[in-house]
Amino acid sequence: MKQWRKSLLIGASTLLTVMLAACSSAPGGGNGSGSAGNGASGSSGGGELTVAGVVFQEDQFMKLLSIGYEDAAKAAGVKILTSNTGNDQGKEAELINTYVAQKVNGIAIAPLNQESSIAALQRADEQGVKVAVTNISLSNAPFIVGGFTSDNQNIGQITGKEAAAYIKDKLGGKAKIAIIQYKSLLPEQSTARYTGFVEEVKKENPDVEIVADQDAWIQDKAVAVTGDVLTAHPDVDIIWAANEGGTIGAVMAVKNAGKAGKIKVFGTDASDQLISMLKADDDVLQAITGQDPYTMGYKAMELLIKQVKGEDVSASKGKTEIVDGILLSRSNPDGIAKFEADLKAKMGK
Repeated sequence: MKQWRKSLLIGASTLLTVMLAACSSAPGGGNGSGSAGNGASGSSGGGELTVAGVVFQEDQFMKLLSIGYEDAAKAAGVKILTSNTGNDQGKEAELINTYVAQKVNGIAIAPLNQESSIAALQRADEQGVKVAVTNISLSNAPFIVGGFTSDNQNIGQITGKEAAAYIKDKLGGKAKIAIIQYKSLLPEQSTARYTGFVEEVKKENPDVEIVADQDAWIQDKAVAVTGDVLTAHPDVDIIWAANEGGTIGAVMAVKNAGKAGKIKVFGTDASDQLISMLKADDDVLQAITGQDPYTMGYKAMELLIKQVKGEDVSASKGKTEIVDGILLSRSNPDGIAKFEADLKAKMGK
């Protein structure tokens, strides 16, 4: 029995020695691979960098923005987490705080508000999490790495010029216009688009009249609200909507009211559904101004990753760069086709 115990101890000792020798010879001293980076310091320390990409609602614009985030992260070999705040300021702050707690290296985000979103983002920066913004120009955020957005007043102006030409050529310079916007959701953006549109229309046609101005940025709500507007103002000639959901809803409401061919819709943003409406034989939707959310997302994430990798991005610190929009008009089918092909390629269709 004693001899058996002695042999067992010798065998165990030999096995332990072999295991220790194997561990000491493994690459990296046995620490493994794919571990998280060293917190939110911006230095990977040999680990994996992780960034977050945040949008605020489920529509094609925001999906393209998120795809831009993802493609830039993939190109840089960086892990990305994506999320949606659902148009909820409280959830936005909660998500930012969660990412800080998870020690991501940076956040690229489409903030909900120029003022109320800043506090949570600034706290993230103070914790070492770098921040880049999209789809908005923050008025007091010198801490951001940089940002990319559209000029919302210019977006309104582009569509406004097209509508102004239509009113002058087809309606003799006079029209009654209904407005569908989203000022109770994002007042700065919606107001800027509204101002740009109305200024351009009235510059060319001073006798136009704004007979209704309602909020409805989600498609189903816009159908109902626009329908009510058409009931209250049956003599409306033109409807302008400030975003994708509002534009789709306005077109559907005109058709539901049996006024296709009588009321023309001009809108904002670009998507598969809007492009189909722009090409439809019903002649309701006349023109939209499409943004480039993919480029916004890609450039913001690209800039953010440069920062967390320690590259010099001081020239962009606290600044927001404008990404140009594009007019898509029923009168230019070749332009629509080119835009549509590019959109489908980016969506992976």
